[in-house]
Amino acid sequence: MAKLTKSQLMQELAAKCGVTKKDAAMFMDMLVELAYQQVKKNGEFVVPGIGKLVKVDRKARMGRNPATGEQIHIPAKTVVKFRVAKAAKDAVL
Repeated sequence: MAKLTKSQLMQELAAKCGVTKKDAAMFMDMLVELAYQQVKKNGEFVVPGIGKLVKVDRKARMGRNPATGEQIHIPAKTVVKFRVAKAAKDAVL
């Protein structure tokens, strides 16, 4: 089975929920927008049964340029990670 494209995903959601493809796409766009806002504001966004987006602060560290072997300083930065829920892991595995 091939991966679903965004269009195929919207079609599946629309069919299973009994709404139009346009409504399903609008819902997904709003969910994504809300997720970004909540992660930025609160540091995390939970999708029950799937997982959560978490904002994580990475410390500065020393690294190595693989091409030259030269040591370089990697500055601190904030990244977003996705942590998979136990229910999702159990369902898939």
